[in-house]
Amino acid sequence: RKYIENGCELFLAQVTGTVSKAKRVEDAPVIRDFPEVFPEDFHGLLPPRQVEFRIDLIPGGTPVARAPYHLSPSELKELSEQLK
Repeated sequence: RKYIENGCELFLAQVTGTVSKAKRVEDAPVIRDFPEVFPEDFHGLLPPRQVEFRIDLIPGGTPVARAPYHLSPSELKELSEQLK
């Protein structure tokens, strides 16, 4: 308190220790939730690969927004009720 009254700057630091845990394949939610789907000798995730395709965009173009499939009015009403 004496230092504050004298106009001194005070700093507070909180240091906590954390243990770094290496990532394991078993920690992935999909693998943990569905172990029967994956083989017993599952060694890990595949290495990153180069992209084999790309989608060229038109500069300044707008994305196409349309329904993925046509629904009749009654089907559209039923769908909107189910989504509520």
